[in-house]
Amino acid sequence: MIRLFKPLLVCFAFSVAAADVSAAEPGITWPAGWEVEALPDASAQVSRQRAVKNDADGNQVMVMELTMTQVEAGHQVNLQGVLLEMRKSIQKDFFQGGYQSVCNKVHPATLGSLSALETTCTITENGRHVLSQTLVAAVEADKAYVLSYAGQAEVYKASAEEIVAVRNNLKL
Repeated sequence: MIRLFKPLLVCFAFSVAAADVSAAEPGITWPAGWEVEALPDASAQVSRQRAVKNDADGNQVMVMELTMTQVEAGHQVNLQGVLLEMRKSIQKDFFQGGYQSVCNKVHPATLGSLSALETTCTITENGRHVLSQTLVAAVEADKAYVLSYAGQAEVYKASAEEIVAVRNNLKL
């Protein structure tokens, strides 16, 4: 089984300046049956929430993570640039692990009620589609959000309805 989630977590560094924070974490309702993972306390500028979907043997087959980063007042986040850098990092990490990846163009999307940008990568090994990963990023006033979800190819496809429900019901 592929240990797919190491490169996934590398991609969550937003290169934005931090501001003083007193905001609550975004609201997310995880799908039934997903295991919410305890994450180390984040700094006051970053909030991370993650859940995993396990197979019958307890192996991780999907992971979904929402990251919120405080943005300094007046700072303009280049959302397209951020997603391109995150995508490049993912592709590099998978390449170093012996995988190939192809990502679609960054395109408009939604995240909760916010306008967002999105890209999806297909990861292959010896020509066989093994993983898919999607990155969705949005900015609102003084907060930047990234929702990333990845999983084994067949589980990713089968989880499409759960993923759409999470994305549509986010309280950002």
